[in-house]
Amino acid sequence: MRHSVNKVLIAGGTGFIGYHAAKLFLAKGVSVTAIALPNEIDLQGWFPHEINLIYGNLFELTEDEIIHMVKDQDFDTFIYALGPDDRTIPSGNASDFFQHYLVNQTKKIISAVHQGGIPRCIVLNSYFSHFDRVYRGELSKHHPYIRARISQELMLLDLANDTALEVMILELPFIFGTMPNRTPLWREHFLSQFDGMKKLYFPKGGGTAMISVEGVAEAIVACAFFGDSQVCYPIGMQNMPYRQLIETMMSIINDSRKYVGIPAWIAAIGASKRDRMLKKAGKESGLNTYFLMRNILNRLFYIDPDFMMERLHFEELGFTGGKDLYKSISETMEACYPEKFN
Repeated sequence: MRHSVNKVLIAGGTGFIGYHAAKLFLAKGVSVTAIALPNEIDLQGWFPHEINLIYGNLFELTEDEIIHMVKDQDFDTFIYALGPDDRTIPSGNASDFFQHYLVNQTKKIISAVHQGGIPRCIVLNSYFSHFDRVYRGELSKHHPYIRARISQELMLLDLANDTALEVMILELPFIFGTMPNRTPLWREHFLSQFDGMKKLYFPKGGGTAMISVEGVAEAIVACAFFGDSQVCYPIGMQNMPYRQLIETMMSIINDSRKYVGIPAWIAAIGASKRDRMLKKAGKESGLNTYFLMRNILNRLFYIDPDFMMERLHFEELGFTGGKDLYKSISETMEACYPEKFN
């Protein structure tokens, strides 16, 4: 069934994913309002003036304040693109941190916007949740971030079951692309691990699903029009072995170092040193690095794009799955390493 989508509210609408989703909603003739942090970034000169802005930190607002913010605004769809991802390394206990922001805060915010009159909600989650189901809870057992993502989904499904709220969940994989005034996080959080290496060492045998940020925007908009409540949609457009992905990324910046795939157990021994260093500094990663090597990076986390495109009626909306992945990866690398392209 096609839903009527006329006025959407995007939490995180000035962020990487929210920005592209907002532009695509506008292109489909939908009125868009974005919630932005006060003084988050300079929006002058590049942010679409057609997007209405509300300033506020939803994590700091009370439920009543959020209800007041959205009440009588006639929003029909709420896009929730907030919350820390697996790259965040908090101080203290990671389980407590991710439980607070991904579960407790999400419940407060989603409950409030529903009480404020918004009937449908799309929440952005992680493809780790999908693969935790595939591997029968093995991932959430070892990784606080994935455990919180699973708890987030279960909480949302319970909330939808107990109320008239419609909730759809998009489980997102690796995302490539750019946006104005921001540097992609790929250099700091992925490519930096190869700094100083004479060769490109990485666990062998693994691979991942990927999608361009434009493809994610299409999934969000399609879900607004065609998503079914209480359904989790694994999202992805192309699957690629890590070896091919890393060699592709490095070739774009003319890095000729040789890729070397190493057994997962050897990679895990080296990675465990990082966990000990973090613990010594009073921090804990949401992804246990030892088990990241042993039960994630050495596996094929592949997703069938046809499931997403068929279930969300991409063809009816004229969607193709976003930008070509090689082009999107190239744009990402150029934004990460501008000095190599000048």
